[in-house]
Amino acid sequence: MNVYKKIGILFLITVIFGVTGFLINSEIYGNKRTKKVNDLLENKQKIKVKKYLFPYQLINKQEKKISQQKDFINKINPYLSELELYKKEIGSDIKTTQSNVYLSDNKILKKYKLNSGFYAGINKDSIFPGSGYIDFYGNDIFILSSRGVLAFRDSSINNEANFKQIKNNIETFIGIKQFRKSNKISIKDLLIFRKKIYVSYTHEIGEDCWNTSLIFGDINYKNIEFKKLFSSSECVHSTNNLDKEFEMLQSGGRVIPLDENNVLLSIGDYRSRYLSQNTDSINGKIIQINTQNSSYKIISMGHRNPQGLYFDKKNNFLLETEHGPMGGDEINLIKLNDTNQGKIPNFGWPISSAGEHYGGISEKRNAIKYQKYPLYSSHIDHGFIEPLKSFVPSIGISEIVGIGLNNFVVSSLKEKSLYFFQLNEKNEIVNLDKVKVFERVRDLQFKNNNLYLFLENSASLGIINLD
Repeated sequence: MNVYKKIGILFLITVIFGVTGFLINSEIYGNKRTKKVNDLLENKQKIKVKKYLFPYQLINKQEKKISQQKDFINKINPYLSELELYKKEIGSDIKTTQSNVYLSDNKILKKYKLNSGFYAGINKDSIFPGSGYIDFYGNDIFILSSRGVLAFRDSSINNEANFKQIKNNIETFIGIKQFRKSNKISIKDLLIFRKKIYVSYTHEIGEDCWNTSLIFGDINYKNIEFKKLFSSSECVHSTNNLDKEFEMLQSGGRVIPLDENNVLLSIGDYRSRYLSQNTDSINGKIIQINTQNSSYKIISMGHRNPQGLYFDKKNNFLLETEHGPMGGDEINLIKLNDTNQGKIPNFGWPISSAGEHYGGISEKRNAIKYQKYPLYSSHIDHGFIEPLKSFVPSIGISEIVGIGLNNFVVSSLKEKSLYFFQLNEKNEIVNLDKVKVFERVRDLQFKNNNLYLFLENSASLGIINLD
């Protein structure tokens, strides 16, 4: 990318966000300053500006304009990705701005907005958020953007300290060629474990044929050279597939440690639903990957889009969260003793679910779909494991972490909330408590009695002290 093109991109983004900021302020608050800006525009100009730079009000009034919004997102996404990759290339610090949000139960959410480097969001309905992931190495907190910007700072510094970038070669595995195709194509998670750093991502194995893969490297504060750890030869083609349906966002990608030689990786079905019940496929599964030789085995199956994983070492089980279709987000408990005995716990997708196919059973276009994938409300009646909890309607469930003995937190995207709960002696969910945080929560970590959140609407690191 030459210097002039970079300058042009920066200028374009600045204009877009600047004008959009004025319009948002005007549309929501109608203050005098933005009113003057509106007064300077003729009616035809206002319509054009709203159409191309502020489509949301028109969408609310006229649903037929949704396609225009999607076209706009598709047009602007490559520029946002290029801008993010340019930030990665120059390697400059990421400055933060701190603010407080007051939550229920006297909780305070400290927000550290990342002022650069996190421009391209995964969320399919908006260009404005930047998506990212967080983890820790010692006392340092690492952040990774959906396009490969990697940075760190000391987590004990309680101010607006900068994040310092770490050079890396992630772009050799997923880069601008893929990002230009869709904002949904992205890095999926970050794990730091035993002086190694692991990154999962949507991998274009062949032209327009995808699956979820894993790379790793040695921790280095100057430059990290990633290598491939796991990638299947199996892939789901975006157009040439059995059911003629494809959804990049149904890719899973959560990675957590199991023991010193193994990590766990969640993989979605990419909307090829039948793969979730096929033991010859890695899709719709939780798999265990040996970090020494890259061999793998299936830990559980019958999943749609696994978003969160937590290993309870004391009780030797996993807690898994996954997106349902139209309703039916789930929290599942996976007993590892079963997998060690050669059994593969099956959670029923796409045969059983509390959700419905998009549009519901009354839609004529869904008739064949319900014949193939009936979505029975009961799991156990059809030989599957019942979820601990099904959310109807969906909350856009994301990560899950433990915060003490039998106490857990689940985050959400759609509901912009945290859900605190306990497991009783029967492993039943009790004392479920919802706390609004007012932004989509893409990732969640717990350390030193603090919850760390990646807030997607503003591209911010959030911290909630639980004392």
